[in-house]
Amino acid sequence: MIKLRAVFEKSGRAKYISHLDLNRCMLRVFRRSKLPVWYTEGFNPHPYFSFALALSLGFDSKCEILDFSLNEELPFDEVRGRLNDVLPEGMRILSVSEPKMKITEIAKAEYSIVLSSENAEELLDKISLLIDSSEILVEKKTKKGVKTIDLKPFIEILNIEKDNDKVLLQMRLPAGTQTNYNPTLFLEALKNTENAAFEAENICRTGILCENNDIFL
Repeated sequence: MIKLRAVFEKSGRAKYISHLDLNRCMLRVFRRSKLPVWYTEGFNPHPYFSFALALSLGFDSKCEILDFSLNEELPFDEVRGRLNDVLPEGMRILSVSEPKMKITEIAKAEYSIVLSSENAEELLDKISLLIDSSEILVEKKTKKGVKTIDLKPFIEILNIEKDNDKVLLQMRLPAGTQTNYNPTLFLEALKNTENAAFEAENICRTGILCENNDIFL
C-alpha cells in the first residue's frame, strides 16, 4: 500500500459543495479515474481517503489536503492527471506527493478576505480599531453550547489594505484537531463591535501551516 497526499484547489461553483458532498464527489472521482486505489475491507468496500481540514461552505481554497492510498506505485504526475481528468468544474489537483507530516502537526490556516463597502476608507479604519483593541470577544458554537472567547491572542494579521471600494485582509487563525477558528468569527466581531457595514465578497483559504509556520506537506 502506497500512501499519497494531494493538494487541490476548490473555487467557483465548487465552493458550494459541502464537506459531506465532497466525500461523495471524491468517491465517484476515484472510481472514474481507474486508479488502483486501496479499498477498505468488509461487507461494503470503498476507496479509503480523508481530508486534512474541513472547509466551510462558500469558501474558496488553494490548499486543500486529500490523503489516499494506492495498491501499486504510479508516477505522481500520472495520478494527478487521471484525477484532474474526472474532477468537477472548480476543483483541480495541484500536486501529488508522499505525506511528510502528520495531520496532528496542522496548527494554523491562512486566509485571504475581500470585503466590499460603500465607504472602504471608513471600513479600513474600523478594522484597524478592532485589531488594535485589547480584546476581540466573539461567540463560538461548541458541542457543549455557545461559548464566549477572546479571539485577540489567536489572530495574526498579515496584511490589510484598501483597493478602491474594497478592503483586502490576510490573516492566520488556529486550525487543526485541537483548536479551529473560522475567519467569520472576526467578521461577526467587526459587525457587532464597530457597527461596520460591508459584504464579505470572497474568503479563500490560502495556506495550511504547522506551528512554526512551515507549509503543511
